[in-house]
Amino acid sequence: MTTTAAEARLEDAAINELEAGFRGRVVEPEDLDYDDQRKIWNASIDRRPALIARCAGVADVIAAIRFAHRSGLPVAVRSGGHSFPGLSLCDRGLVIDLRLMNGIRVDPHARTARAQAGVLLGELDRETQAFGLAVPAGIVTHTGLAGLTLGGGIGWLQRKYGLTIDQLVSVDLITADGEFVRASESENPDLFWGVRGAGSNFGIVTEFEFRLNPVGPTLVAGPILWRMEDSPDLLRFYREWIEDVPDELTTIVVHRRAPAVPFLPEELHGKHVVIVACCYAGPIEDAEAVLRPLKQFGSPLADLCVPKPFVAHQAMFDPTLPHGWHYYFKSCDIAELTDEVIDITVDHALKIESPLTTFPIFQGGGAIRTVGEDDTAFNGRGFGHTFNINATTATADGFDEARAWARGLWDALQPYHTSVYVNFLMDEGEERIRQAYGPEKYDRLKALKRRYDPDNFFRLNQNIPPN
Repeated sequence: MTTTAAEARLEDAAINELEAGFRGRVVEPEDLDYDDQRKIWNASIDRRPALIARCAGVADVIAAIRFAHRSGLPVAVRSGGHSFPGLSLCDRGLVIDLRLMNGIRVDPHARTARAQAGVLLGELDRETQAFGLAVPAGIVTHTGLAGLTLGGGIGWLQRKYGLTIDQLVSVDLITADGEFVRASESENPDLFWGVRGAGSNFGIVTEFEFRLNPVGPTLVAGPILWRMEDSPDLLRFYREWIEDVPDELTTIVVHRRAPAVPFLPEELHGKHVVIVACCYAGPIEDAEAVLRPLKQFGSPLADLCVPKPFVAHQAMFDPTLPHGWHYYFKSCDIAELTDEVIDITVDHALKIESPLTTFPIFQGGGAIRTVGEDDTAFNGRGFGHTFNINATTATADGFDEARAWARGLWDALQPYHTSVYVNFLMDEGEERIRQAYGPEKYDRLKALKRRYDPDNFFRLNQNIPPN
């Protein structure tokens, strides 16, 4: 490992001082499990931090921040390690790893839950679904709750219950100075506004408090598959059908080669398919009536949209988005699925080569739009559809070609872009971040950054510089 000025300052005495009062564990490059501890979800990102501080509690987080100030090390913060561009990992810096902080407390009578920053979505669902309750959050169970929430949080329940931030009651946060702050609608409301959409810029959130909502625990959900050649007609039908569906229904359209997973017939594996995956957060009998027109359209190859536990549905995409593959993303919001957008989408989808590449198109509307556009830092609540163009390979082989395909589709859709979801950005520069928030919110966020982090200590994120 190359010695740098920053590393040279990491004398044994300084590290020993950090470890002395540390309840978690400090991992150094010499440790046998260093390579395992520095791994993140996206294996195309390979960085070597100087230290990894695996925090066991708030006191550890404060100690790690203060150590970073003394040592001059840049800081990356990791919860689930699911950041698309690998912002939860850094070279020659300090990774503040929150994964050990995974406590959850559910109050089924008040319908609230408190979750620490290391919690994964599947862990939260398991606890809340014991009471038939849920937070609207994500589509992959091994995603970290913290990063998903702080960027907004889209998922299977978004049209019924809004974004993850729309059910957020309060946060506990440690500032760049190592100070504890609580933020809610009534306490530090300006910070609470910024945390809901740009939260990683202002400090490290150590605990979240959420409202809970009745869901399931059994509901109608799952994918329906057609030949990709049917996609032009299917998407034109879908475009009209979703105009009248209730907010209980959230759908995601997926184009890909059918994955080799147990729940799909073997004869479909590797075939180009289009999928409409559904989740109906309401009575089973209502779902069957709402979904009937979709299920009867054309000649589906498979219909797996049936009653099932919500936790099972939340895990549906897990086998197709595992740790250790190479991922690259381009994303954009689109106002509507016009004929031109549909034709571009299908034309490029038919050129997918990698059997692992997939791209979901998230349906907007519903409860997302019931919150005022200016009420949170999250921007673009009026989006029609979010394209998350995901180029994936198991190893570096074929990755460059898959990335070129993703960029080509994104470029072709550019005349129809409206905004972009910040959690779906790669490392794309300040102008793209400004687009994600819009100019007025971006300026307001810069002012908030000057107040809470004037030196830009928390800069390894989708960064909003103070100046």
